[in-house]
Amino acid sequence: MAGNTAPIPERSDPIAARSRRRDLTELIAAYALIILVVWTPRPSQKILWWVAAITIAAIISTSFKRLRPLGLSAGNFVRSLWVVGLALLATAAAIAVAAALHTLHVPASPALFVGTYVGYAIWAFVQQFLMQCFFLSRLLRILPGKRLAAVVAAVIFAVAHLPNPVLVPVTLLWGLASCLLFLRYRNLYTLAIVHAILGITIAITVPGPVDHNMRVGLGYLTYARTHRAAVSAQP
Repeated sequence: MAGNTAPIPERSDPIAARSRRRDLTELIAAYALIILVVWTPRPSQKILWWVAAITIAAIISTSFKRLRPLGLSAGNFVRSLWVVGLALLATAAAIAVAAALHTLHVPASPALFVGTYVGYAIWAFVQQFLMQCFFLSRLLRILPGKRLAAVVAAVIFAVAHLPNPVLVPVTLLWGLASCLLFLRYRNLYTLAIVHAILGITIAITVPGPVDHNMRVGLGYLTYARTHRAAVSAQP
């Protein structure tokens, strides 16, 4: 009878399901390559680095649509600058503590400082791009909630910094904060600036033997051997 007919459940959208499977495949493939790069010894590491870079760039190029969703437009840049101010306050406090503990090690001149850390600033932007524009964007389409996607992206980011005991907790906290900030402001430039500030702060305030010069993966484990070899090679 028509009055007792149960409603027919709606079928899931096959196009959306296929899109989610593609997102998951791309995410797993890219992250597997990143982990391989981190844990592969040289010279094979350099080859894998290029394989990972080209593969991820190819994936991004096929899914690129507009600048704003990726946070690459100027929108909300000024509104989000308070995060940079907060990072600078944290840096000032860390420098004061490091100076009191005699662990502060800053390059001798401004030119040397810029030459030492300009490459890291660029790498900070690349890391934020990967976390927000590659991993978070796909997790938002795969997972049921924005906060869950932010948490998973932060965990992914932190795991890539194993086994460094300094960088793992820092990247977990910053990864979560940066994902939530990205969801609010959709501006990648502010996050890259803060990432560079925090990373450089760690580099100049934490002794190299403690964080192994900010190395991760196999590089962290082999730091002691390479450090001893470098010291013994000095005249």
